Formats: sequence, C-alpha cells, structure tokens
Amino acid sequence: MSKKLIILIAALMTFAGYVNAQSSRDYINIVGSSTVYPFVTVVAETFGKTTGFKTPKVESTGSGGGFKLFCEGVGVGHPDIADASRAIKKSEIETCAANGVTDIIEVKIGYDGIVIANSRKAPQLSLSLKDLFLALAKNVPDLKDNEKLIPNPYKTWQDVNPSLPNVAIEVLGPPPTSGTRDAFVELAMEGGCKKFDWIKVIEKKDRERYKSICHTVREDGDYIETGENDNLIVQKLEANSNVFGIFGYSFLDQNYDKVQGSIIDGVVPSFDTIGDSSYSIARPLFLYVKKAHVGMIPGIKEYLDELVSDKAWGEEGYLADKGLIPMPIAERRIYTKNVKQLKIITFVDN
Repeated sequence: MSKKLIILIAALMTFAGYVNAQSSRDYINIVGSSTVYPFVTVVAETFGKTTGFKTPKVESTGSGGGFKLFCEGVGVGHPDIADASRAIKKSEIETCAANGVTDIIEVKIGYDGIVIANSRKAPQLSLSLKDLFLALAKNVPDLKDNEKLIPNPYKTWQDVNPSLPNVAIEVLGPPPTSGTRDAFVELAMEGGCKKFDWIKVIEKKDRERYKSICHTVREDGDYIETGENDNLIVQKLEANSNVFGIFGYSFLDQNYDKVQGSIIDGVVPSFDTIGDSSYSIARPLFLYVKKAHVGMIPGIKEYLDELVSDKAWGEEGYLADKGLIPMPIAERRIYTKNVKQLKIITFVDN
C-alpha cells in the first residue's frame, strides 16, 4: 500500500471521527492524573453550572494511563483532554501521531508538591532526599564497599538514618502509570541518589544504568503500590500511624486535620514553599487537548476559557482553595494566550 493511500485513509478515518463526534457526544471527556483530578473536576462542575454545556466527564486513570487513552485516536470514542502531573513524553507524542492525533495543545495549569505523609497521631519525620533514596530504592550502595550496589537491606527508618525512629519502612505509593510516581523518582529518589558521588559520575557515562539505579523502587513489600486512589491512602494512614503515603500536596491540604507532610531537607511542604521552589519535591501540572476535537465536541474552548480565568487559576481563585499552587502572573499570561490561539506543541525532548 502506498504512503499516499495510507495518508488518505487516515484522513478519511479522522473525518469520520469528526462527524461521529459531532453527532454522537455532547459532553467533554477528560482522563488522566489522580493529582490533577480534583482541579479539573471542580472546573468541570463550575463550567456545567454556569454555562449551557453539559458537565464534562472526568476519569482518574493516572497520567500514563490517560495518555494511553488520549493517544489511541481522534473521534467520539476517544478522550478530548488528558490531564497529567508531568509533561507528555516524546514517545507519547509519537504514539499519538501514529494514531492520527497530531495537533495537541499544552496548558500548564499550576504547580503541586509531592508529600511523604503520615498520620497526625504519629511524630512528624524530618527526612533528607538521601534518606528517601536509601529507604525506597531497589538497590543501594554497600557500606562495606562504597562503589558496589546490593539489594536494599534496610527494614526500619532507623536502619536508614540513626536519627529516625525504629519503625518499619512501610510506604504506600502510586503505581508506574502515575505521573506522581514519575515525578517522585525523578525529584526525590534521583535527588538522593546524586548524593553518592560515584553514582552521579555514572550519569554522564551510562544514562540508562544511572536511571536504573536511581529510579527503580524496591519490590520486597516495603513499598506498596496502591493504585490511583489517593483518598484511599489517606484512609490507610489514618488507620495505621506507622505507615507513610506518597501523594500530591492538594490531598494533604484537603486532609490537614488527619495527616501531615514530612519535612524534606529542612523544608515543610506548604503553599508558600512549593510556590517559591524551596520545597524540593515540586512539579508542574498540565492539560493536553486535541485541537481536532475543538468545535466538534461542544464546549471544549469554553471549558479552557473557564480554566484560565483569574477566578479559577488566579492567586485568589477557587483552584488555589483546592490546593493548586498558582503560576506567576507572567506565566499565566503565556498559557492564556496559547489557549486563546489554540497553539499546538511542536516538540518535547524528554
């Protein structure tokens, strides 16, 4: 089959998807991050109450799971928007393109921190990034041979650092499909991994080996994958004061009477410390929109206008009340302009 014929068939399929979308679905379909879920949901609810459009359907699938669904194709059977607690990867853009999803609008919506939380009934821990790496990495440096890795032998926090309590390491965290997991291993575990000079040197020589060392989470039961339901983690922390959980700051903010965030490298996770980047485990949050669906699925442009309004994502907006850390005004203006112009991303190198 010739390349021109393949392109023609793809175009016809895309057009069929347009027609089908226009006639068969009258609501916006959003999938993606459990961290971003509360933010896009409150915008969806406000949008549904204040406009003539139906309230969008929002599903929490994890960032990776959301991109997988988003990139499967164009048309009524596929989501219009993917939200994510990390930027879309080059490989995901390529998958999208292979399935006809070629024009994607990126909207950064604000910032969030990742917290290592426990019950307020227990002491608040003060951890370093190095502590986190040693507690949760699959393989760690051998204390007897500084440049040798061994399977993680640490069973208690005190094993990791004598100043920490003699409590078993038990951490509930997100699965590999989660953007929170991606950000945690890149910001927290890699940050601690780099404290070992001989491992840091490997980064320049063998990037893949370096990532394998720094990003691989232990699998011996001390780190427990809990799916994409962060509320469930909060409930389990309430039930067991010795257990820790990893989730976005917004869930800490919403459950402040029940759980507390660990101090990381001397900094308490808060609205201010995440906003000024003094808290080290912080990341941007995103929405990705199929331009092909704008005007075909009713309300997408209007939903985006609601999202980028000052009453939503501004310093005093209702998203800040939910725990979103607003972007500086100059950055908000850039993304507002991109939304108004429906500007598509051209390349992401990650």
